Amino acid sequence: MEPFSIASAGLQSRHVGYLVMLAAAAFVAGCAKEAPPPPRPAPQVGVLAIVPKTIPFSPTFVAQTESSRQVNIVARVSGFLDRIAYQEGELVKQGQLLFVLDTKPFIAQLNAAEGAVRAQQARLVTAEATYGRVKPLTEQDALPLADLDRAKGELDSAKAALFAAQAKLDEAKLNLGYATITSPVTGLASRALQRQGAFVNSTADSANLTYVAAVDPVWVNFSVSQNQMAKWQEMTKRGEVVPPANQNYEVEIVLPGGVKYPQRGRISFADPSFSQDTGSFMVRAVLPNPKMDLRPGMFVTVIMHGAMRPNAIVVPQLAIQQGSEGHLAYVVNADNVAEVRPVVVGDYVGDHDIVVVQGLHAGDRVVVDGALKVVPGKPVTVTPAGTPAPAAVPAAETPGKTSGAPKK
Repeated sequence: MEPFSIASAGLQSRHVGYLVMLAAAAFVAGCAKEAPPPPRPAPQVGVLAIVPKTIPFSPTFVAQTESSRQVNIVARVSGFLDRIAYQEGELVKQGQLLFVLDTKPFIAQLNAAEGAVRAQQARLVTAEATYGRVKPLTEQDALPLADLDRAKGELDSAKAALFAAQAKLDEAKLNLGYATITSPVTGLASRALQRQGAFVNSTADSANLTYVAAVDPVWVNFSVSQNQMAKWQEMTKRGEVVPPANQNYEVEIVLPGGVKYPQRGRISFADPSFSQDTGSFMVRAVLPNPKMDLRPGMFVTVIMHGAMRPNAIVVPQLAIQQGSEGHLAYVVNADNVAEVRPVVVGDYVGDHDIVVVQGLHAGDRVVVDGALKVVPGKPVTVTPAGTPAPAAVPAAETPGKTSGAPKK
């Protein structure tokens, strides 16, 4: 009977172990069936209800300044450059002395021309006296008519010679005047291309002395492409852009560094034809430049004011996201569920807003704050744009447990 007892005891021991394992499994299963965590709350986002409004339509262009009147100073007579009478690079007034050529040869030519005039005047006096004596004698048949014709010819020849001599005198006076070169305009004078003492030849390149550029007013030139013009014309036909009356645009320029020039101007000229090389036509604006802040050749940005864009959809730039297929925005529907809306953007408005050409409509609620928390097709908690998010609430302690060291 003893072996049977030992075997029975072994079976009983294995049965107890099996029950212990079942109890442990039941305990683990009970723990696994605890209540799931509460659902995650809908993210809070700031939205902006779209209200169309009328805004300025102000296209921008890259432009370059130009002198409104640049005059090349060229010597009209030949001679040695005697004096440079202006400060290079400085402002010169109209009529101000710039260069002086050696005047001694021109004075000599003038004196010779005056002498020739006096000689011809004396000849004319003699011819007039001869004609005066011959004419009455021929009328009395005391002298033949041939003598009268000869006297009349000498008189006419003396008059013509005096006229030619007077012309030579006028030319000599002009040449003497051309030896003194003054500025024809008020503007900035460039550097002198010839130095003092150099021979200036009026028929060669050495005749170029300098140039004077008028800078008040100043011209600002920019180009409008054919595509831009076609786009604006189409927008005007659709009523998206309203140009100013009589196309009277006002022009503002922005200097490098974002500094706006205080003076504004008007468009004075538009090329009637497109360039075959660039496919654009040139537009010129005239701006006052009393302090000469603008110099010819500067690159600036032109802003055209005057046109308006009615019923424009304008949203903050933060509302527009860049997706793999273009721009998009998140719109909250009536059920407070977020939707993805593809959009086409236009020009920037100010420093923070942008025009949406397609994709958004009046009354749409666009997500402005918290766009990164939005899941398309999921609900959101809506607050007006700019409302600060609520402060985080600290997690509550688990019931039955206390913080700190365990009690003994």
